[in-house]
Amino acid sequence: MEKRRLGNLEVSALGLGCMRMSWSDTPVDRDDMIKLIRQAVELGITFFDTAEVYGPFTNEELLGEALEPFKGEVVIATKFGFKHIPGKGPTAGSGQDSRPEQIRRVAEASLKRLRVEAIDLFYQHRVDPKVPIEDVAGAVQDLIREGKVKHFGLSEASAETIRRAHAVQPVAAVQSEYSLWYREPEKEVLPTCEELNIGFVPFSPLGKGFLTGAVDENTTYEDWDLRARIPRFAPEVRKNNLALVHRITEFGKRKGATPGQIALAWLLAQKPWIVPIPGTRKLERLKENIGAVDIKLTDEDLHELEGILSEVTIIGGRYPESLEELTGR
Repeated sequence: MEKRRLGNLEVSALGLGCMRMSWSDTPVDRDDMIKLIRQAVELGITFFDTAEVYGPFTNEELLGEALEPFKGEVVIATKFGFKHIPGKGPTAGSGQDSRPEQIRRVAEASLKRLRVEAIDLFYQHRVDPKVPIEDVAGAVQDLIREGKVKHFGLSEASAETIRRAHAVQPVAAVQSEYSLWYREPEKEVLPTCEELNIGFVPFSPLGKGFLTGAVDENTTYEDWDLRARIPRFAPEVRKNNLALVHRITEFGKRKGATPGQIALAWLLAQKPWIVPIPGTRKLERLKENIGAVDIKLTDEDLHELEGILSEVTIIGGRYPESLEELTGR
């Protein structure tokens, strides 16, 4: 597979988001996930995304076991930044904690779970309003100097925060949501990354499954599924939002591609330093996603897609209101 660079870090053009391999209310066979992760390596994926909070802890342990045979061949990104509840560990609903002593504690524990000598890419999962970003960058810098971390990253950070952090410790990558139906990073974050030679890692590049064509007006979600609470998935706006998927599907047919592949190919065509990390628990979907790397969109294709995007207005927020406060600080 073609390679791309996140700052000075070389990775496959497409990564694999691993959160739902262990952070899910539906049964997941651990051995099956280990097999899938190793198949991803065989198919050319070298970039894997996890976090301490996924599980908590179990997702890092899963990757540690699955990728141990490929040490030196793959890049694992993990994250710090949430509070720990005694007996439960960190949860995304417990608030942020990026104090330097917490960052160090997370790093030491993640190294053991991942079975590595150094964390390839260590993201701040969400910006902590109580801890100056300069202190966060300085704490990660100390870990880099000690050889425990190789590269520093930020997730869902504003352009201003990125600049302040980068002035202390160079940022290799910024991870934020970005897709055909969420383009906010184009306003300030992507120009900042380009100026500072920072890679960009879109999560939810397939709109949490919406852009794959697998969702229709009759799709329902269990209460535990976050999509049951996401405004843009709401039944009353779904018909409107599906108009984008229908248009992308028709476009894809002419290119011999699925709508999901077009969504990923569009991201890859935006900048050579963009590396999407779609997640999946199915081999057939993994292969489909990887196929997007070989789809080269022409200037005419991109112009046509831009026209489609300008004609369809997506209704609804990308998160429930209770989670929006965690983004873009």
